[in-house]
Amino acid sequence: MKVTQHLWFEKDMEAAIGFYTSLIRGSSVQWVSSLPAESPSGPPGSVKIAAFTLGDQRYMAIEAGPLDPFNHSFSILVECDTQIEIDRLWDALREGGKIEQCGWLQDRWGLSWQIAPKRLGELMNDPDPAKAKRVAEAMLKMVKFDIAELEAVARG
Repeated sequence: MKVTQHLWFEKDMEAAIGFYTSLIRGSSVQWVSSLPAESPSGPPGSVKIAAFTLGDQRYMAIEAGPLDPFNHSFSILVECDTQIEIDRLWDALREGGKIEQCGWLQDRWGLSWQIAPKRLGELMNDPDPAKAKRVAEAMLKMVKFDIAELEAVARG
């Protein structure tokens, strides 16, 4: 059995998946094609479909006009090892999009992302409940995550 996330784009699917795969190491577009039959979204060739990977996750995408916009019910979480990775992804994805609290942002296509340090999960699961609470409280006040600040808060 295989599980694949599926994304519905109103337009610009190829630009979006090309952008995403350029940002995440180990990503690629497997194929892009047009639906050769008429569909509720239009005549033959008007609907595009694609398969791609982001890191170790599989995705399918469709460009078939308006349906439901992306929302927070689905997001892509990227756990980063370094602040440099966080900064690079944050800066690229926020261009034309919208930044939010707690490492969340929406890209220019409206897809929600969470750009988080791997270290955050480790700190929030620390056996010292006071340390975990300090980190959680700091995290809730951040927009883009700052690993050094989280580490400093964890130390007290």
